[in-house]
Amino acid sequence: MSSTSPQINQQATGKTYPSLSVEPMDPQLKTIQPGGGIIINLEMRWGSWRRFWLKTFRRGYVQKMQATRKGDFNPCPHEVLDPRDLKYYENQGGYYWDAEEDPFTYRSQLPFAREGLAELIVLSTLFFGGMACLAALMMNSQPIGFLAVIGWLLVLTLFLCGLEIVWFFRNPRRQIPEGAGVVVSPADGTFDTIEEIAHHEFVGGPAIEIGIFLSIFNVHINRMPVAGKIIKLTYKPGKCLNALRPESTRENERLEIYLQTPGPTNRPMLVQQITGAIARRIVCRLKPGDELPKGAQFGMIKLGSRTVIVFPKEEGLEILAKPGDKLQAGSTILAKYASSPECVTSSTEEADEEA
Repeated sequence: MSSTSPQINQQATGKTYPSLSVEPMDPQLKTIQPGGGIIINLEMRWGSWRRFWLKTFRRGYVQKMQATRKGDFNPCPHEVLDPRDLKYYENQGGYYWDAEEDPFTYRSQLPFAREGLAELIVLSTLFFGGMACLAALMMNSQPIGFLAVIGWLLVLTLFLCGLEIVWFFRNPRRQIPEGAGVVVSPADGTFDTIEEIAHHEFVGGPAIEIGIFLSIFNVHINRMPVAGKIIKLTYKPGKCLNALRPESTRENERLEIYLQTPGPTNRPMLVQQITGAIARRIVCRLKPGDELPKGAQFGMIKLGSRTVIVFPKEEGLEILAKPGDKLQAGSTILAKYASSPECVTSSTEEADEEA
């Protein structure tokens, strides 16, 4: 589309946006995964054993990591021996390692979501391991008739579930469009809804709200729609309704990310990570004050969900996608403001390399 959707009438605001002050972290956000979960509890227990093993048998490694550690306080409720101990506390500030001194930086370059590696290992092991055990049992016992059909159907089901887990946590590289005023999709999925808001409190005027539905077959990594500074984060516990239902946007658990683009525009925007009936774990590595480039990865929603973006409605704004379109996070252009160049080039994953 070369103009706003038929339901959205262009309206000149003639408004400049003041620079906003960064607000304190929401006290509910004590980890990057505020909803908790079985896997995070397993990782915490494993971390305790790992730290015991390192202090007992790898003291030289522990001393080396302590010598290269930066930061002035421990944000974790446990000791921090290496970067793995900070995984769930990246949004709390404090200790950190520079990329060249972090032996686990490679995990961000894997073709799978860094935030979902533990789930990927545990769930794929369960499904593929269960499939292998059941297949071995079937071949050894050699059942016939109805039992054979049921048994091999279960083997196939476990195999397909394992493939779905691997597919779900994939992290494909993306072409990040360049150009001022370009707003890219913050999520993979289907352009589900578009709505005009007469006055949005954070935007400070008219706004456009676009909803994106993510099925279990979509990539669930979230990316920055624009380059900007994180102004505040708000976590709201709630229900886990089907993400296709309109009321899920209002009633489901969600994490709201308020950001502002650099000057001179200072456009305020809002991105909401919303759970679904299957997805019940929101991950957000951001903290107030962070500055990220367009297309940078900042978190994910695990297993089927919804993402909403709200941005200012201004004269000359073009909505370049329409309901029903399939979107790709970081690469599909949702909208373009009149100040953006006519020629939009792209670069591969520059945002992730800078973030």
